[in-house]
Amino acid sequence: MKTPFRLDEHPRRPQPLAPPPDGYFERLPMQVMQRVQPASADTGWAGLRWLTALPAPLRTALAAGVVLSGFVGSFLVSENSLTATTARPTDLAVVPRTEMVEYLLASELPVTLTDLAELPVTEQALPETYLHVSPDELQEVLDAQPTEDTYL
Repeated sequence: MKTPFRLDEHPRRPQPLAPPPDGYFERLPMQVMQRVQPASADTGWAGLRWLTALPAPLRTALAAGVVLSGFVGSFLVSENSLTATTARPTDLAVVPRTEMVEYLLASELPVTLTDLAELPVTEQALPETYLHVSPDELQEVLDAQPTEDTYL
């Protein structure tokens, strides 16, 4: 357990601190300025001294132009490298059938092999006798179709 601190138990200093020497605060700014070293003229930025002579808005515009040109340059370089390495076919006829089937089966879409099955296309035209159906014949055929109770 900590002992409680009471200010009354500690004695005060009998006198304040010693006063500063005469003229100390008048000489202090000059002493500080003498100790501070001026910036070296040759800091490696000598070639860019013209940049500091420009007004601030012009320097800001110049910096924005440099950043923008860097972005555009990197975009153009990356676009050229992407199109050179991954050429995309413009027509699906160019893509092999096995590759398309593998892609559709591997994707997250609910595609099954029955969806990909080819249905035979009939090239024959239907005879005209099948096209002329009376309403009674149509009703007989529809009534003959099996129906399930779940759809009714």
